[in-house]
Amino acid sequence: MKIDILTLFPKMFEGFLEESIIKRAREKGLVKINVIDFREFSTLSHNQVDDTPYGGGGGMVLRCEPLIEAILHYKTPDSKVILMCPQGVPFKEQKAISLSKEKHLILVCGHYEGFDERIRSFVDEEISIGDYVLTGGELASMVVTDAVTRLLKGVIKESSHEKDSFTQNLLDYPTYTKPYEYKGMKVPDILLSGDHKKIDAWREEMALENTKKRRSDLLD
Repeated sequence: MKIDILTLFPKMFEGFLEESIIKRAREKGLVKINVIDFREFSTLSHNQVDDTPYGGGGGMVLRCEPLIEAILHYKTPDSKVILMCPQGVPFKEQKAISLSKEKHLILVCGHYEGFDERIRSFVDEEISIGDYVLTGGELASMVVTDAVTRLLKGVIKESSHEKDSFTQNLLDYPTYTKPYEYKGMKVPDILLSGDHKKIDAWREEMALENTKKRRSDLLD
C-alpha cells in the first residue's frame, strides 16, 4: 500500500514514521508513506497557501489551487482521496478495514480556519476522528494511517487484530500477564487452566460484558 499525506507541517510526522509498528512496516516494504508539503504547489509569492474569507469572518482559509494541484499531481486511477475534516463521517474500525484493502490513499490535512469549499469536489470522502476540532488534520491523518497500516498483511499477526475491540462490534476481553498476584489482585484462574475451549468461552463472555458496561451503544 501507498499512503500520501498532504500537509503544511511535514515535520510533525518525523517521530510518528520512525517508531514502532509504522517504522517496521515501512522497513519491510509493506507500506510506503510519503509526507508532502503542499505549499510547494503554491504559485504565489512566499508560497502563500491561505487568504481571508469572502464575506468576512475571522481566521484564514486555505486556498483551493495549491491543494487541488497537489491532489491532481499525486492522484492515479488507484487512488482514494480522503479529506480529514470534523464534518466527515466518524472513523471506525470497519472503515479502517475497508481502507486497508485500497492500493493508494491520499490523506488531505486541512489547517487554519478551514479550506475553500471547492476542494471538496476533488476528494472521494471525508473522515472525522471525533466530534471535536483540532488545529489541523495532521493528527487525524496519523490516526488513520496507524489504524490502516496495522491491518495490512504481514505488519502484525492476524490473530492479534482479528478480535480487537470494535472488530465484531464488541470491546476486547480483559488481558493479564505476570505477576499472577499484585496488591491482592489475582489473574482469573480460568486463564491458568490450560483448557482453551473454556478460555475462549470466558473471553467471549467478558467481551460482551465489557461492551455492555462501557459501550452499550455498540449492541444497539
